[in-house]
Amino acid sequence: MLNHVVMFRRKAEVAADAAQEAALIARMDALGGQIDVVRGWRLSANELDRPVCWGYVLESSFDDAEELNAYLFHPLHQALIGDLKPCFEWAAVDYTV
Repeated sequence: MLNHVVMFRRKAEVAADAAQEAALIARMDALGGQIDVVRGWRLSANELDRPVCWGYVLESSFDDAEELNAYLFHPLHQALIGDLKPCFEWAAVDYTV
């Protein structure tokens, strides 16, 4: 099993837009159920207001690197990334369990 963990947050230079952010987060939350190679999917919001914390974390799992790549290049994922790029930044870690 390959885990793909992504932490993301609104870019510092982007003004907060609660409605836009909620819509993007809802799309991301639903994405796991729309792509068949996804084996596990959990999206969580940060609960503490600390400067070192990111706003959200997405924990997903796949059978192997081939399936992770299928997800990464899936049109639904690519469309979401295109909409996230202007207002969010992220960091990812992939590891085998």
